[in-house]
Amino acid sequence: MKTKSEKELEAEKRLGGNEDLSFRFATIHEIIQHAHSTVSQGVWDYMAGATDSETTLRRNRHGYDKLGLRPRAMKDVTHFDPSTEFFGKKVRMPLILAPVGSIESFAAGGGAVTAKAAERFNVFDMLSSRCAPGLEEVAKAADNPRIFQLYVRGDDDFVDDYVQRAIDSGYDGFAVTVDSASYSRRERDLANRFMKKWRANVSDEEHIWQAKWTWDNVKRFKDKWDIPFVLKGVGDVEDAARAAQEGVDAVYISNHGGRALDHGRGTIQILPDIVSEVKGKTKIIVDGGIQRGTDIIKAMAIGADMVGIGRLQCVGLGAAGQDGLIRVLEILEEELGIAFSLMGAQTWEDIGPDSLVEADPVHDPSVWSSHIMTELPKHPYGN
Repeated sequence: MKTKSEKELEAEKRLGGNEDLSFRFATIHEIIQHAHSTVSQGVWDYMAGATDSETTLRRNRHGYDKLGLRPRAMKDVTHFDPSTEFFGKKVRMPLILAPVGSIESFAAGGGAVTAKAAERFNVFDMLSSRCAPGLEEVAKAADNPRIFQLYVRGDDDFVDDYVQRAIDSGYDGFAVTVDSASYSRRERDLANRFMKKWRANVSDEEHIWQAKWTWDNVKRFKDKWDIPFVLKGVGDVEDAARAAQEGVDAVYISNHGGRALDHGRGTIQILPDIVSEVKGKTKIIVDGGIQRGTDIIKAMAIGADMVGIGRLQCVGLGAAGQDGLIRVLEILEEELGIAFSLMGAQTWEDIGPDSLVEADPVHDPSVWSSHIMTELPKHPYGN
């Protein structure tokens, strides 16, 4: 018989011995609050914070708040199917667990835990090259739809080695991050004297390879490798158009949740122009500010093929490990189902641009502003 680890017993104790997480965590704000109590302030700020003034982070959220959903009545909505197909895999929802560096800080087991949750719920997981354990160990941990994401830390041979390893380990796609040519100034981390911890194992000589990575490398990749290829960190129409021209299989619209360029636009604001420009020549993934099932609907209505969640993933893991992440996904799916019904939709084919209207925001945007009951201890840098 399998015995429970000390960490599992400790988690049960924190939850009052109640293993029914659907009762313990009826809402995501309860998950956020519990996760805040389980991780250090440094780790929390690393996840919840963003670059400099955190303007991009707030614009990510503000973009969703400015979109309203159109209710439609008297349609047959007895059937609800949010599934979709991506890179040849049919998944339960159009959702990717976004790559999070050092995700092992939120749950022992790191990337293996997210992979197991992705297998249980049948959604995609994108594994960061900056988390533990390695890509082979994570692939062995679960049989889930998966993509590997790489930060470039070496020459062509360095990249090729990772690609071959990902192929050998059964990954369904390979992503290269392209918006990290420079480290950003994340002032919460600086104020916590926490930044060195996350950069300690990457030298300036290694990081320079990221700054050298260009469209020539993209062409080389497409010429050499036969695995679906994703460019993560696309934030402009011109780059998306060039990616489609080069045969990239998916552009991933992302600004690292506001943790790359400060004073950038929100990703949902960029999405319509990119959808119009690429005209289906490449798949589109988008993340940044997605906190609700209704946010997924908004992104899909505009034309995204998949959405990514990062911070929600972290708080789910921080609150209750793999089960906590599953609970986050369950709530998102429940929110999706309710919105589908009230919008007169059965499948994604019933959702499109005419499902949206312009609306006035009613909340000041912040990292958790869509979860209005969230109450965290006061902190000098915000919550």
